[in-house]
Amino acid sequence: MTADPGMPDPSVEEAHMTNKRPSQRRGNRDALMRELSRQGIDRREFLRKAGGTGLFLIGGPALLAACGVEGSETATTLAGAGATATTAASGPKKLVIANWPFYIDPGGDDSYFETSSLDDFMAETGIELEYIEEVNDNDGFFGKYQAPLSAGENIGRDIAVLTDWMAARFIQLGWVDEINKANVPNAANLVDALKSPGFDPDRTFTLPWQSGFTAIGYNPALTGGELSSINDIFDPAISGSVSLLTEMRDTLGLVMLGMGIDPATFTMDEARQAMDKIQENVDNGQIRQFLGNDYTGELASGNLAAAFAWSGDIIQLQIDNPDLQFLIPEEGLMLWSDNMLIPKGATNKAEAEAFMNYVYDPVVAAKIESWVNYICPVAGAQEALRQLGTEMDDEELAGIADDPLIFPDEATLAKTHIFRDLSEEEEIELNELFAAVTGG
Repeated sequence: MTADPGMPDPSVEEAHMTNKRPSQRRGNRDALMRELSRQGIDRREFLRKAGGTGLFLIGGPALLAACGVEGSETATTLAGAGATATTAASGPKKLVIANWPFYIDPGGDDSYFETSSLDDFMAETGIELEYIEEVNDNDGFFGKYQAPLSAGENIGRDIAVLTDWMAARFIQLGWVDEINKANVPNAANLVDALKSPGFDPDRTFTLPWQSGFTAIGYNPALTGGELSSINDIFDPAISGSVSLLTEMRDTLGLVMLGMGIDPATFTMDEARQAMDKIQENVDNGQIRQFLGNDYTGELASGNLAAAFAWSGDIIQLQIDNPDLQFLIPEEGLMLWSDNMLIPKGATNKAEAEAFMNYVYDPVVAAKIESWVNYICPVAGAQEALRQLGTEMDDEELAGIADDPLIFPDEATLAKTHIFRDLSEEEEIELNELFAAVTGG
């Protein structure tokens, strides 16, 4: 199959497949991710849904214990080193952040750096930070705070990090305060591909925290060679060895792209046509399963030849199986983001904006990305990461900047699509159609 001229340089992709960065400093994190894969738990789902412990990770033992720990959410309160007696007397500045688990650099032995970005922020600003890993899934967070937000009450969170479609719902319901961009000049560093999503076209209410691709993960030895198109997933040669995702927007979006339909602008008739195509391939046995957490284990073990997949998962699966590949299809791919927003009536809005500004500094974003490994939304972070690696004489750290699934080039970003926001009626209909197709 011929290479798409808009694809990244094959030599870069080859480097990505072989550069696993298995350092001792990150050995604990990688060991955890291998264990998740062995148990059939994919990294994105774990990061986004398995955070019931709410642990803010500082050292290796807590990280490795995360697979087996059960409990309620835990908040970590950190007093800024820059706080003075004067600020304490008048009441220290505070900030409360709700985020997904394992979504910030921890500092210390499991990191390239002695301090975390949170430590650095507090030392620089004197703001007391309470960082709570409580966003276990979007619907759960919505349900937890629906009543107080509907009543116009302050929920005690100054920043919440929610996925595109849930951020859109919060905006539609009027549950989000506008960001004062005068307090966030570094917002100018937002990469072009994320500047104007349909749900917040001027980024009035949101700024991305991290992003990721949804496309196809596959094993060339089982597919009979390289893939190039979304529609290769429907090749009869791999019938019964294919899985799609249980996440409606990701699966429907990719199928629509394969049909020449833009997920950012589709009509409901077009969505129904895509659902019909999925149903057809369920009925003829082409699609073996719809999977969430466990597609990674099935793909890694060889039970699947190809699967709709998330980019961050494939990076981790390649640690143990470098033959696996992540396809950037010729028709394009889905781009999702988890977004920072300020819940309506937040007590510490100016402090929230100070934090947003801080993490959009390219050097800070580079430090976060050195551990998180999803797509960085901050322009200039790639160069900053490379420079940090040079200054620290650390080729491994500098090498992260060359990973095209973490820092994709402009040609790849130009091929991405964001699933449009849905009305309440559309949401209900598509969820019902998808449940019927998937048997959910």
